[in-house]
Amino acid sequence: MTIRTADPDRDAPACAAIYAPSVEDNPTSFEERAPDATEMTTRIRRIQTTHPWLVAERGDSVVGYAYACPHRQRTAYRWSVDVSVYVAAGHLGEGIGRALYTALFERLRAQRFRMAYAGITLPNAASVALHESLGFTQVGTMREVGWKLGAWRDVGWFQLELAPAGSERPPEPLPPSRH
Repeated sequence: MTIRTADPDRDAPACAAIYAPSVEDNPTSFEERAPDATEMTTRIRRIQTTHPWLVAERGDSVVGYAYACPHRQRTAYRWSVDVSVYVAAGHLGEGIGRALYTALFERLRAQRFRMAYAGITLPNAASVALHESLGFTQVGTMREVGWKLGAWRDVGWFQLELAPAGSERPPEPLPPSRH
């Protein structure tokens, strides 16, 4: 398996296909319509201006992807990111999510980000187990925050320290590496 920076034009169709079941078939994503390849191309390009978007490839097939994006819009949040990982249905449980996240966190640390956050629609034992095994701790639950597939859904928020806090202002985050 190879983990590399996503190429928006080449990888967007596969990323859209991997993501679609999380939108259409279960409550994992709070989007209500799955983005097509064109929209996914736009998202990858937009995110890559400031944050990494990675894909996992086996042979000629993209089997998963992970990315980071800004945690919140206010400027004091700029050292924090939200992270997500998605794995193709036929490849769940093969360590792809862990490998993608490990590579993603390495890049985020190199960019000087401090905290990573993951919002997980609950219940989702597999996602919670993955995040906790990588060092995330649950910091809260937003109860009945979204209506998806006929029910109100909770979202658990999980936090991972990427770098220790200092007592002085940290250096600004760096742009993402293209490698």
